[in-house]
Amino acid sequence: MILNSIREPKDLESLSVDELKLLSDEIRELIITVVSRNGGHLASNLGIVELTLAIHRVFHSPHDQIIWDVGHQSYTHKLVTGRAGQFPTLRTLGGLSGFPKMCESRHDIFNTGHSSTSISAAQGLAIAKDQFQLGGKTVAVIGDGALTSGMAFEALNFTGHEKNDVVVILNDNEMSISPNVGALSMYLHRLRLEPAYTTPKDYLAYVLKQIPGFGSRLYNVLSRLEGSLKYLLTPGMLFEEFGFKYFGPVDGYDFETLERALIRARDRKGPVLVHVLTEKGRGYKPAQEQRPKFHGIGPFEIETGKVKKSGEARPTFTEVFGESLCRLAAADKKIVAVTAAMKEGTGLNKFALEYPSRFFDVGIAEQHAVTMAAGMARGGLKPFVAIYSTFMQRAYDQIIHDVALMNLPVVFCVDRAGLVGEDGPTHHGTFDISFMRVIPNLQLLAPCDEVELSLMLDYAAAHGGPMVIRYPRGSSSGAVEPVKCRPPLVAGRAEVLREGEQIAVLALGHTLAPALKAAEALEADGVSAMLINPRFVRPFDEKILADIVRRDMPIITVEENALPGGFGSLVAEHAFELGHTAGLLRIGLPDEFVQHGSQEELRSILKIDAAGIRERILHWLKTRHLPR
Repeated sequence: MILNSIREPKDLESLSVDELKLLSDEIRELIITVVSRNGGHLASNLGIVELTLAIHRVFHSPHDQIIWDVGHQSYTHKLVTGRAGQFPTLRTLGGLSGFPKMCESRHDIFNTGHSSTSISAAQGLAIAKDQFQLGGKTVAVIGDGALTSGMAFEALNFTGHEKNDVVVILNDNEMSISPNVGALSMYLHRLRLEPAYTTPKDYLAYVLKQIPGFGSRLYNVLSRLEGSLKYLLTPGMLFEEFGFKYFGPVDGYDFETLERALIRARDRKGPVLVHVLTEKGRGYKPAQEQRPKFHGIGPFEIETGKVKKSGEARPTFTEVFGESLCRLAAADKKIVAVTAAMKEGTGLNKFALEYPSRFFDVGIAEQHAVTMAAGMARGGLKPFVAIYSTFMQRAYDQIIHDVALMNLPVVFCVDRAGLVGEDGPTHHGTFDISFMRVIPNLQLLAPCDEVELSLMLDYAAAHGGPMVIRYPRGSSSGAVEPVKCRPPLVAGRAEVLREGEQIAVLALGHTLAPALKAAEALEADGVSAMLINPRFVRPFDEKILADIVRRDMPIITVEENALPGGFGSLVAEHAFELGHTAGLLRIGLPDEFVQHGSQEELRSILKIDAAGIRERILHWLKTRHLPR
């Protein structure tokens, strides 16, 4: 295998075009094999193999600094930078990350995981190079979907102004996670239809020389002039106006053309944008035909492309959200759904099909999504905004300024709250309670299971103000109570699921199920535990807490959120004001970034599963000398 001989990017330089093609096939086969076992981002990585090899042949990492936007397309990069032997550990506990990580390799210049940061990071690195008078280029590899984010345009704007040596490589596959939307997407689509010339002058020559008789003479005259006519006929005019030299569109699978364009970009001073055309899922038919499905996928059968069953028979929180919102929309025409390039991931597929005029995918633009939803609400609609917890961080100011301050009825459906598993620290939703619970007017709810999620969505549809409902990835352990026994939601009202005499356990959201198992186990240890389902973080049920304080019971809080500023901190604040002195134990995520691994593995290591909760409570009570 050629891949076995590649230890560093410089080893690629001696390969012929035929050897590069064989290497590309080897890399695709290995990526498919490993992702079929471990899960991961398949389609995006299959599409960028040749481009990655060409980048590493033309630019000399790490002297030339390469930033991979988002980073979910960096598998080939990992393979040719000395990590091929570790690649089977991809996304497993203690193994390679699915994203660039500085701690893994000197070729990983910048940690990435969220979209549209690469040009800003590259510009910052270029400024640092200039300040220290260092050589080399900074290169940002960004997808066309990421260009729907305002941050990318802010960076393009400043880079064009600064005029330093930044190369932006636009990996255009017409997809982000969901199909791309918006005017920019249509602009890039039109560029894809143009002949693949690498300079505006070439394109101008092509157009004018099609004019019979005097076209060539007209070109000779115009090519000597500096003026606006060139821009009227130039593909990539948008990027030229930003101050970039535009090369493209370039075939992302033609090594010779591709490398020629990259060399011209490398050797040119000032900002350059190389527009490369690729195809998501290249070389694997199921991924080519079902690109959204294979963007990020769990283990699957290579022969058929079918996802291997996890054994979960219960519907996921995401599926229940999608079904419930469709049910609510059928009864209320004011309900609309908004998402940010995550139609499939947030469960809105069915809603988009049944209510296309009431479904809005804004692309990777969370800030715009939130403020647009605020405008919708001000206009009389009832927007439900579905965004992952980790991506909701990008729109924090808009939540405060444009929604909560005006007390507008926008419902934020925050998926992937808590530990998401193998995607790791850039994707864990571990801070939303901490940054949401301090916002006035905003109600914050956490369902313990899918049944309660449906009840909370019903409550939200009837409520008149801003609200956040946070729920995890995957399925719960099952309803804590039969459906007919579940009490209706009342604002700020918790429910007691289990009576007890010695300690009070408040377990938020999906931590309730393992806390219930822990409470039952504690009974055998001689500890009588009351178990409470808080339901609401804000408004918080101070009445039930006052009763616990009156009974002088030690309090244990359980949450899948960072402990600083989280639910446990909220309970501690209220308990302190009520004069509580019996002690309080907060169980949650540590004050650090949690690495990647399966949800089950991480919960066990962090001791927030049933066994861990029981162990931590017993250890704490032992130090408290709780009377038996």
